[in-house]
Amino acid sequence: MADDDPLILTAWLDDRSFDVFQTMRQRHFPPARNHIPAHLTLFHHLPGAGIGWITQDLQDAARNFSPMEGRVSGLRFLGRGVAYDIDCPGIERLRDGLSAIFSQALTPQDRQRIRPHVTIQNKVAPSEARALFDELSADFRPFPLTIRGLLLWHYRGGPWDGAGRFRFGAPADA
Repeated sequence: MADDDPLILTAWLDDRSFDVFQTMRQRHFPPARNHIPAHLTLFHHLPGAGIGWITQDLQDAARNFSPMEGRVSGLRFLGRGVAYDIDCPGIERLRDGLSAIFSQALTPQDRQRIRPHVTIQNKVAPSEARALFDELSADFRPFPLTIRGLLLWHYRGGPWDGAGRFRFGAPADA
């Protein structure tokens, strides 16, 4: 394990919402590419060598927030996949604050404004993605979700390894 392996930060979703997304991801994501659980990414590439200060900043931030209520507001066609859009102003504000803290370490991708979503299909033919988008859109109804905290992951080229859990309103679990 190299200290410079990048870190990924995701939202910690409530169990019910996670189960919905994970079931859909297992059903629709190409199995050969489906190595990670369903997730809502906040940052794609934080410096692994900075895990100490990043962990401290995440602990500090998580203590100052309560679980966040949001909703799954719709579906997004990705061209070669499908995602569920997430409407949660609280997570957008938190991410903006973390962006300021992490500003010197952010990649161009992570400097962009977040459009919260959970991808359940990717890297398929556009026609397959369009068919799934149309099928799911026909019966879609918005539903609530709760974001419980933050999850930090080591990225090592395949499946992610847990690097920390930061429950809102409480000290880190890991």
